[in-house]
Amino acid sequence: MNNPLGRPILLVEDNPVDVDLTLRAFIRRKLINPVVIARDGEEALAFLPRWEAGEPRPLVVLLDLKLPRVSGLEVLARLRANPVSRNIPVVVLTSSADDQDVAAAYRLGGNSYIVKPVDFEKFLEVAARIELYWCATNQPPS
Repeated sequence: MNNPLGRPILLVEDNPVDVDLTLRAFIRRKLINPVVIARDGEEALAFLPRWEAGEPRPLVVLLDLKLPRVSGLEVLARLRANPVSRNIPVVVLTSSADDQDVAAAYRLGGNSYIVKPVDFEKFLEVAARIELYWCATNQPPS
């Protein structure tokens, strides 16, 4: 399935306020792609067998680092280790601006690292850039 319009975006985020902020930003942008939510790292990793069984893989994963049960960095490492998810773009979307987190995310195969803005208008700009690049411009793997 190489039609990016029907493929979901997987948002891995445990903070309900940030989930709401992200969803509102995408609604405001009239994002066509469905957004699927995993509320912790364990829920995110539970998608692996579903993708292996043929469920559509996401167009992009938006991954928070500070997650309960399984950390975002561990999720990233396991996504990259699995052939079914190895090529799915992963954008780290987190509140951490720590240099060690940035370096670790790229070392583990993250495709982009964005520090979440707290202001809704600035978050709208981030959502617009994510949508424009990852959902419209980037050519995803099939």
